[in-house]
Amino acid sequence: MSEQIIEMNEVNKWFDDFHVLKDINLTVAPKQKIVVCGPSGSGKSTLIRCINRLEVHQKGKIVVDGIELSEDTKNIEQIRAEVGMVFQQFNLFPHLSILDNCTLAPIWVKKTPKKKAEELALRELEKVQIQDQAKKFPGQLSGGQQQRAAIARALCMRPKIMLFDEPTSALDPEMIKEVLDAMVNLAKAGMTMIVVTHEMGFAKEVADEVIFMDEGMIVERANTKEFFANPKSDRTKVFLSQIL
Repeated sequence: MSEQIIEMNEVNKWFDDFHVLKDINLTVAPKQKIVVCGPSGSGKSTLIRCINRLEVHQKGKIVVDGIELSEDTKNIEQIRAEVGMVFQQFNLFPHLSILDNCTLAPIWVKKTPKKKAEELALRELEKVQIQDQAKKFPGQLSGGQQQRAAIARALCMRPKIMLFDEPTSALDPEMIKEVLDAMVNLAKAGMTMIVVTHEMGFAKEVADEVIFMDEGMIVERANTKEFFANPKSDRTKVFLSQIL
C-alpha cells in the first residue's frame, strides 16, 4: 500500500491547443494540508479538478487512495465517493432545503437510510455552525452561510480528501473569515486537504506545504515557513511581493 493518498506522475492536460498542465508530479500524504497558489490561468483549478476527474487528463497517471483514475467508471465513482469538493460558486440546489442538499448524496449514492442521513447532516451543519439554518433554502442564506453549507454537504459523504477551489473568492470580505474558520477546524480535525486560494493568512495558519504554479507547471513547492521566508524562484518572489 502506498504511503501517499494522492499521486500524480507526469500529468498533462490540454484544452484543444492550450497546454494547461505540463508534466505535473505531485504526491500528497494522508492528513497533509497543501495550499496551491499562483496567478490566474496558471492551471491551479484544473490540477485539483483532475484529481476527481471533473477534468480528464490526457497523459500521465493519477492514483487516489490506491485507485488509478482511468476510463473505468467504477473507479471514478469510487474515487468521487472519497473525494469531497467545494467550488467558488456554492452549487447548492436552490429548490431543496439545506438539510436536503446535504442528505441527497448519502441517500442516493451511499444508500444511507434517510433518518441516519439527516442525523449525519445535522452533525456536519453543527460543525460549520449553521445547524439552525437546516430547514431554510439556499436563497435565504448569506454567501458565507451557503459556502459553509457546501462544505457540510461534502463532509456528509465522509470523504478521505477535501479539495477546495478558491472557496472564498465569490464572498464579501466580511464573510470570508467564517468560511476560513470552518476550513481551519476541518484541518485541525486531520482532514487531507488541497486548497486553491489567495488567502495567504490561511496558508500560513493551516498548510503543511505551499505549491506555487505558473503557466501550467509547479514552479515551487516548500514547507509553509520556508515558502514565505525564503522563496527560491524569482517568479515566486514576484508573486508574493504582489499579494503580501
